[in-house]
Amino acid sequence: MKKAEKPASPEQVPGSTAAFYCASGYQPEQSLGYLMRQILNALGQEVEQQLAHTGLTNAQWIPLFKLYVGRATTAAELARECNLDAGAMTRMLDRLEAKGLCRRERSAADRRVITITLTEAGLEAASEIPNVLSRVQNANLHGFSEDEFQMLRGFLRRILDNANTNVKSTMQDTLTSHSPGGSHAA
Repeated sequence: MKKAEKPASPEQVPGSTAAFYCASGYQPEQSLGYLMRQILNALGQEVEQQLAHTGLTNAQWIPLFKLYVGRATTAAELARECNLDAGAMTRMLDRLEAKGLCRRERSAADRRVITITLTEAGLEAASEIPNVLSRVQNANLHGFSEDEFQMLRGFLRRILDNANTNVKSTMQDTLTSHSPGGSHAA
C-alpha cells in the first residue's frame, strides 16, 4: 500500500501563479478564511439584532428565508440548502413549528417526503428578512464605490469557484485512489 502523500504546498499547486501564504510565519488572523468567518459572524449578529422583535435567531431566520424565497420545499432540500444534517434540520423545524412559523406535512404523492409550508406568521416574519439583509449588508459596504463593490463580488465569486473546484478535485482524487486499480489497490 502506498504511503499517503503530504498535501501540496502553495508553491506546488498546479496552475498557481503566486503563493500568498507560507507555513512559516502563517498568521490565521490574516487569512481569507478567518476574515470571511469574522465578517459572516458580524453580519449574522447584526441581522439577529435587527430581527430580535420577531424572536428569530440567526440559525432560525436562514431556513425561514430559504423557504420564503422558494429555495426549498421539503425537509431534505432545506437541510441541503442550510448545510445541516437531517437530525439538526428536524430539531430546527421543531423550533420553527413550535413558534407557529411553519407547518410540516407528508406528501400525498410520496409519504416519505415531508413538505414544509410557511404559516401566515411565518410569511409575515420572513417578509421582513430581505429588508434587514439589505440594510445590514449596505451598512457594511459603507464607503465602497459601485466599481469596488462589483470587483469585490467578482473576487469572492472567483474564490468560491476555486473552492468548489478544489473540493470536487479532492473528492475525485479520493474516489480514484480508493477504487480498484487506484493508487491504494493491493
